[in-house]
Amino acid sequence: MRQSSQYPNPKMVQWSEEDRCYVGQCPGVIGPCCHGDDASEVYSELCRIVDEWIEIMKQGEKKQGGKPSPVPLTGEHFFGSSPAAP
Repeated sequence: MRQSSQYPNPKMVQWSEEDRCYVGQCPGVIGPCCHGDDASEVYSELCRIVDEWIEIMKQGEKKQGGKPSPVPLTGEHFFGSSPAAP
């Protein structure tokens, strides 16, 4: 099972007009961290990155002074717009 499935934070892939590509992020876990021309490929890469980041954070918890695991953002509201891809 993917680590990211344990955290219901939204995984978002949005078209960036400025970058002219899709950009993936997972608020509360990691900011914009991957991009590409195909939204489904960006989503797959985002899931892999989130899994790796959660594992790194869990390892950090085991060490003194490590970062706590990400806090699920379920129920949080995000506002903004996602322009349609060309």
